[in-house]
Amino acid sequence: MKESKKGCDLKSCVFCKLCLKEWLPAINLNRKTFEYKKGEVIFTEGEKVEGIYFVFSGTVKVHKKWGDDKELILRFAKKGDIFGHRGMGNNPLYPISATAIENVTACFINLDFFISSLTVNHAYALQLMMFFADELQESEKNMRNLAHMSVKGRVASALIRLKDKFGITEAGHINMSLSRQDIASFAGTTYETVFRVLSEFSENEIVESDGKNITIKNLDGLIQQTSEG
Repeated sequence: MKESKKGCDLKSCVFCKLCLKEWLPAINLNRKTFEYKKGEVIFTEGEKVEGIYFVFSGTVKVHKKWGDDKELILRFAKKGDIFGHRGMGNNPLYPISATAIENVTACFINLDFFISSLTVNHAYALQLMMFFADELQESEKNMRNLAHMSVKGRVASALIRLKDKFGITEAGHINMSLSRQDIASFAGTTYETVFRVLSEFSENEIVESDGKNITIKNLDGLIQQTSEG
């Protein structure tokens, strides 16, 4: 990690977009911008919460321990997204970890200033509350899928969520290159299982995988996998 001299543009994330214009100079004074290399840990589960982060460029995976030697990826944060907010509350310890999966520039806002911002900027406070509600619903859905959905269904669901999050390139690939291990951690399964399921999807012409590039060839067929036992 190193502090960046460039700084963010005060208009890329929802925080800056929804805060009062009169509040932007205060944000400018209280923010710090850091650069993280691919694979670098930004904070670790159990660490004391110092502040909130916003992605200016790159992508971050938010994950937590799952068993003795596994991790479960809860979500991805891309340009403009918030992360680290799960540490807010009466127990100021991060319940999750965050790691850069490509080179990342992130804006850091210390916790006291962020809370002060919420008391002043009602539009952003409302938006954050709605974001928390959506994230809670998504987390509950994913936990239910882990308990009741087949492995093929979970892998299919993970690919659909990645498509919805990152979009599709002109070549038709999901616009994020992830390792099979990260896909496995996102789907709540193992590397070997993801390799086997993707091979089966490829044989059935549902997806096409070339290295880290994955193309969804039959979206309806992929959706169908999420509803089968």
